[in-house]
Amino acid sequence: MLELIIIALYFLGMLAIGVVSRRKAEGVDDFFVAGRKGSTLFISGSLLATIVGGSATVGMAGLGFTRGLTGAWWLLVGSIGLVILGLFFAEKVRKLGLYTLPELVGKQYDRRIALAASILIVVAWVGVIAAQIIASGKILGILGFGSPLLWMVLFTMVFVVYTIFGGQFAVIRTDTIQAVIIFAGIFGALAILLSRLGWWSGLKSSLPPEQFTFPVGSQFGGIELVTLLLLVGLTYVVGPDMYSRLFCAKDGKTARASAFWTALFLVPVAFGIALIGMGASVLFPQIAPEQAFPTVIKEVLPPFIGGIVLAALLCAVMSSADTCLLSASTILTVDIVGWFMPSLSQRKILALSRWGIVFLGLSSLGLALILKGVISALLFAYTIYTGGVILPVIAGFYKNKLRVTPSGALAALIGGGSVALVSKIFDIKYLDLGALLVSGLLLFIVSLIDNRMKRGKETSKFIS
Repeated sequence: MLELIIIALYFLGMLAIGVVSRRKAEGVDDFFVAGRKGSTLFISGSLLATIVGGSATVGMAGLGFTRGLTGAWWLLVGSIGLVILGLFFAEKVRKLGLYTLPELVGKQYDRRIALAASILIVVAWVGVIAAQIIASGKILGILGFGSPLLWMVLFTMVFVVYTIFGGQFAVIRTDTIQAVIIFAGIFGALAILLSRLGWWSGLKSSLPPEQFTFPVGSQFGGIELVTLLLLVGLTYVVGPDMYSRLFCAKDGKTARASAFWTALFLVPVAFGIALIGMGASVLFPQIAPEQAFPTVIKEVLPPFIGGIVLAALLCAVMSSADTCLLSASTILTVDIVGWFMPSLSQRKILALSRWGIVFLGLSSLGLALILKGVISALLFAYTIYTGGVILPVIAGFYKNKLRVTPSGALAALIGGGSVALVSKIFDIKYLDLGALLVSGLLLFIVSLIDNRMKRGKETSKFIS
């Protein structure tokens, strides 16, 4: 009952913040990019809270439960991706002063490519939001009040209303506070769990040695690591939620520093959550893997601490859900609706964006009811997104040197995204990596043909 009271207070607090923030989020800049005034502390905290969502708590604890320490790679590949983002792209992204990733694609190529990227991102990000909704049901289901389905519906209502009211102005400020709560919750739970097991020596003596092998193991080999680095790690290098945070930074140096700080903090979080999953496999070997973290909260922690940790997990899921929802809604409004209705006033853009939040929230809830697993939902979304969007965007930063063209980028988006979709629908092994190969080949082959045709036309004009 105590846990339920804490969760109810948390939900009410989030709604109150959203209502209060509405007065400060009336303009487009405030609603979409928090006025572009974010400090390193706020941007880093928001990135961290966004990343450590349902996948990194419920999902990754499940990977630790089944695979051991190698389960930490789900977040570690993100850390690697953020280092690459900080080294090569963060300052460039912020200096453009845009609202969305598709706007950046439009500047790199043209508006056709921006529209194609927008559609692909919105479809994929509905899957990412669905994963957070699934995670909320698994977390709140341990309370024993109502079914996971009921909690998924309630959770969706709360984060949709919260995001509608406050926009980015509310999200980016509360994320930093939520990041602190997330850290405290994860490592507090880990400390109590390890003390019950006899600390590190007790954990090691309770599990097979292969659970402690790293960087690869019997259940997670080199091919799986490469797959994770490409399909998940690259979404941190080029991701609409990552870029939405960088657009909020006050300058390029702040954006760059924030990427590095977030990458650093992700490392202990990754191993901490994997260890919680490993400890749960010792105490509760009969449970489903993705119930590892919620079960630890219910069965190991005292009620008050359990309520706090439960709130920390909800902070993680809430931060990911509202950020992804706002990113997808901004893209839907600015880049897709804006394509067909370019003369919309700022007031109408804001109104449509809020209706977009409702539409995408309900769509994500519907998908969550179909896809039952957190990791499966995320891999579905990331594979489609990575297969189509990543390589054209990275190449676009160096388009003059690489001589890539809009036609090549469009072919890569459509071809790579389609192959990725087929790989997930029909569960064809390794075709998800093949989607990246197809995207790269189409990008450069079509660009080569396009450039040759242009040179041919120019030669013909010169001769005539």
